Amino acid sequence: MNQLLNQIAIITGGATGIGLGIANVLGQNGAKIFILDIDSQEGEKAINYLKNRNIEASLIIVDITIEKEIEKTINQIIAKTEKIDILINNAGITGKTGSITETSVEEMDRVYNLNLRAVFLMCKNIIPHMLKRNYGRIVNIASIAGKEGNPKMVPYSATKAAVIGLTKSIGQEFAKTEIRVNCVTPAIVRTKILEQIAPEVVKHLIEKIPMKRTVKITEVANLVAWLASKECSASTGAVFDISGGRATY
Repeated sequence: MNQLLNQIAIITGGATGIGLGIANVLGQNGAKIFILDIDSQEGEKAINYLKNRNIEASLIIVDITIEKEIEKTINQIIAKTEKIDILINNAGITGKTGSITETSVEEMDRVYNLNLRAVFLMCKNIIPHMLKRNYGRIVNIASIAGKEGNPKMVPYSATKAAVIGLTKSIGQEFAKTEIRVNCVTPAIVRTKILEQIAPEVVKHLIEKIPMKRTVKITEVANLVAWLASKECSASTGAVFDISGGRATY
């Protein structure tokens, strides 16, 4: 339970849902957690939850779509810890469901800014610090929608597909270092984010899963914990399916 002892882990969107589940598992394995989130109220709840489980955790309120805020935040963490071992790019939104003919450019940009641009910015600004120590683990939370597409979810599907491509590109670029970059592609997970999706769409997505159930947060978190560990040494630029059998490629 101490495979991540004293490692510094940054988790974006870690105040709720999958992000909080990942923070809990990484913390239980010894990591020191920094949650980056824009929701101060849920963020404080998350920190209290983690500290009650004897996990060392801190909250930083930041808009990760703005590079200057990211730079300030990273400098703050480095000044305190002198290193960053793990980056989990988890923050994301589904966006509004609807036909592409009904989707505004503004909505596409809103989803893109958090789901892809923020992932790019976090990687761009943290990798130099990992290179200084020639060690790092980056795990990007993509989606089965990025592999197969979901109907009436163009912004979400497109940006999650882009996260997969970004992961492959960065993973190959730094393959000769000790930095590993991978992503996971969950099917539908029972979190608050489902409230953003029309009920008929949720039903359709569950029906497409051979197991006929949603994925558990703990199932995603445990997979991420391995990808964030030193034991994950020969996989990089890879896509790890966790979709109840919906996609196995």
